Amino acid sequence: MTLAYQTEFIDLCVRLGVLKFGSFRLKSGRESPYFFNAGLFSTGAAVAALGRAYSDAIVSSDLAFDMLFGPAYKGIPLVTATAAALAQHHGLNLPFAFNRKESKDHGEGGIIVGNPLQGRVLIVDDVITAGTAIRESIDLIRASGAHPAGVLLALDRQERGSVSPLSAVQEVREQFGIAVIAVISLSDLMHHMRQAGRVAELASMQSYRDRYGLTE
Repeated sequence: MTLAYQTEFIDLCVRLGVLKFGSFRLKSGRESPYFFNAGLFSTGAAVAALGRAYSDAIVSSDLAFDMLFGPAYKGIPLVTATAAALAQHHGLNLPFAFNRKESKDHGEGGIIVGNPLQGRVLIVDDVITAGTAIRESIDLIRASGAHPAGVLLALDRQERGSVSPLSAVQEVREQFGIAVIAVISLSDLMHHMRQAGRVAELASMQSYRDRYGLTE
């Protein structure tokens, strides 16, 4: 069963072309029946709706945290939109920060922009593939004396890695012992397609999941 905010998010993604169905070759070399491109949230209204979905997922999760962090570069607009939506729609006025790719040696200097990293920090990103950006973010948070509280994503593909029986999301959970929240997962997406009567797309996704999906 998908929640209202998840259904709205899937409909939004399809309408904007963020979520497409067909045949797509991924970096892993796999042929996927769907493709998710968060870079197409490229208008003010789209980013506002995305922030609302992220904020709804946070509130639904009941995760305890003190501030938000967005890893450069995609995480920068995502964390900004999420912080704004938490304040506007849920009455939670929380600090946030993001990082530069290279440290600044003039002005305020440093690599962190925004609120200093402190307390329990929720990392905001779009998807986890290799998990590199998340690992770098966790190292940065810990080096600042703060604690990673979890990771917030748009989509959990729920598929095994190329050489591991675990997904990238599971690897982050196990390696760092933190929560990973997703607005939607492959299971949510398939449920939505089933309810919408999208038989052909659902069959392709089920076939892909049978081949690459997580084992119980």
